[in-house]
Amino acid sequence: MTSPFRVRPRPAPPLVAVAHGSRDPGALRTVTALLGLVRSLRPGLRVELGHVELNEPLLPDTLDALPAGRAVLVPLLLGRGHHVKHDLPEAAAAAGHLSVRTAAPLGPHPLLAEALAGRLAETGWSAAGAGRAGGVVLAAAGSRDADSARDAERTAALLSARLGGVPVLPAYASAARPTVPEAVAVLRARGRHDAALASYFTAPGLFAARCARDAPGLPAAPALGAHPAL
Repeated sequence: MTSPFRVRPRPAPPLVAVAHGSRDPGALRTVTALLGLVRSLRPGLRVELGHVELNEPLLPDTLDALPAGRAVLVPLLLGRGHHVKHDLPEAAAAAGHLSVRTAAPLGPHPLLAEALAGRLAETGWSAAGAGRAGGVVLAAAGSRDADSARDAERTAALLSARLGGVPVLPAYASAARPTVPEAVAVLRARGRHDAALASYFTAPGLFAARCARDAPGLPAAPALGAHPAL
């Protein structure tokens, strides 16, 4: 028997995507395009953007502008580093008018391996074409947090599986080793001379550009950006 009393479902809380921020003008364009894709998939959902630093709106300002109630933070970050463990909880705690839940960072996840493989393919490099000489450097920002390194290593394993077993070595722009040149040298010492650089960044920026510069002669994939898998 159908009840005459219908409970109106609670509206979905606003989703606040949290990007790192960059002085590279391409970063804001890229993140904006990604959120446009999210909005197209969930047209009834309020989707806002906040940055940890360097770009407006900053995350505290985005949270302050939301009405009292619930909110969900979704880090557009790829591992468990300082921003995920400290900056986001602090911003959530400071927004006293909100009940905030925070999602896990985007990585590691099989869909990220799919996006990374797709961006590599855009350079013209392929695991099949490279054969036994193939290898990939997974270029990431780097962190002193051991969990962040473990997350990058897990993503490297997922990407290797996605590419049919091609060796994938994580490398870092700062705060951790190996560096990109060191990872390239390791691959070449193993006979992997047909290597490519996978850009493990949500958007272009200083570290992504540095990693590409540190791998001259290698096909360098763009940042993940508004890839459908992301």
